[in-house]
Amino acid sequence: MLKPFAAREHSKMQEVLMHPEAEGPEIHYYMIRGGSDKTNITVWEVGTVGGEYIKTYGHYHIGNLDETYHVISGEGIVLLQTRKRDSGSNPVDDEIVSFYAISVKAGDKVFIPSETGHLVVNTGKTWLVTVDDSPVNFKEVDPVSLPGHADYKAVQKMQGFAYYVVEEDGKPTLVRNSKYKTVALPEWLTPAEYALKTSKPG
Repeated sequence: MLKPFAAREHSKMQEVLMHPEAEGPEIHYYMIRGGSDKTNITVWEVGTVGGEYIKTYGHYHIGNLDETYHVISGEGIVLLQTRKRDSGSNPVDDEIVSFYAISVKAGDKVFIPSETGHLVVNTGKTWLVTVDDSPVNFKEVDPVSLPGHADYKAVQKMQGFAYYVVEEDGKPTLVRNSKYKTVALPEWLTPAEYALKTSKPG
């Protein structure tokens, strides 16, 4: 029987950190995969790595796949970015046409449209815990840690998202990732404000 548990280790997260040489916790976050029926649970560690808050790796969905995150405990920031499309409608990994930073706390939810890159940052002093409804095909080779519906390579290629969330004077602030060619100015929104921009209410 497949074990639905996985952990994202520091050695793997170094690929997408602002300062990959910085020391960090052995495990950045933990995942329990249940799929769309049982839902998925993610738990973030507390703290920073080289000044950057603990975060998920970040990915884009493959295919027409929406997702909703529900915050169960703690507080953090959901980062959402959308890539430019070339003349053939292919995504351009280093050109970002929209970027949203959504501050969340327990009780909030964020709807993530298909083709939107997303990651979540723990900016609080306690565990950050979310539940999401992303489907998981347990017949895949590594469905718990690296589900087939998620594209991590585009994020790895750019060493993270278009902006890093770092601690400055005890508060989160955004620092641009210089590996991106063009990046939209970030918009800070509440979950309710972001919901007005999506096709589903929040």
